[in-house]
Amino acid sequence: MPSIKSDTVRPAAVAGRFYPADPGLLRADIERLIDAAGPVSEPLAAAYIAPHAGHRYSGPVAAEVYARLAAHRGRVKRVVLVGPSHHYPLRGHAAAPYARWETPLGEVNVAATGVVGSSRLPHEAEHSLEVQLPFLQVALGPDIEITPVAFGMGQSPDGARLISALREEAGEDSVIICSTDLSHFHDQATAERIDAATAEAIRSLRPREIAPHHACGVFALRATLAWADATGRRPRQLALATSADTVGRPDRVVGYPAFAIERPILAD
Repeated sequence: MPSIKSDTVRPAAVAGRFYPADPGLLRADIERLIDAAGPVSEPLAAAYIAPHAGHRYSGPVAAEVYARLAAHRGRVKRVVLVGPSHHYPLRGHAAAPYARWETPLGEVNVAATGVVGSSRLPHEAEHSLEVQLPFLQVALGPDIEITPVAFGMGQSPDGARLISALREEAGEDSVIICSTDLSHFHDQATAERIDAATAEAIRSLRPREIAPHHACGVFALRATLAWADATGRRPRQLALATSADTVGRPDRVVGYPAFAIERPILAD
């Protein structure tokens, strides 16, 4: 399959809604969130799971991931972003066919991929990958490259093989970020119960136990866990919270996860 390359720029679709449109305010907000979560000195994980709501809601949980990435600034050259297509009914997978992706902090280079086809339709209005970019720009610097891939309905083994191929293509100086929120619009107590069960399924590498209505990025999440299982990696929980823990209503919350997916430490 030939490499995907385009001369187009994908403009910011949710600036001013999911995060500040003013670059100074946006950078200050993200630096504050990362500083509150870090500094964290630990080995770089191969993959992370991060939430994708508005920064004022899920930012503290997402910052647990990005504080860890910030410790490896200069080492990480490319980030493979996988997440859901909220607005376009997608079956299978679609890379973003752009040369660059814009945020208020500047443009991020999109690395060409030769392992999956591309389509604009799942990416034009999608927020799940876009909201990760300002965090990446602050944590890893302006020269970071991304490979954004939308995951629609599909089988976990197929998604796992794609993630493996994307990781091999990106090289050892890359990480995978799986973008997903958890349960939606329950009261706080119900959400905590549902999300605790989902977190246990993540930690135990049991992707089949995660229902579509318990994680909006379920297909990317299931594929990431299947890939982790196949490559001998284990998820480690970094944070688990809801929108009510920040600025949301306690009667209608959304759940937010943060995990690192790393190789287990083997006993001597």
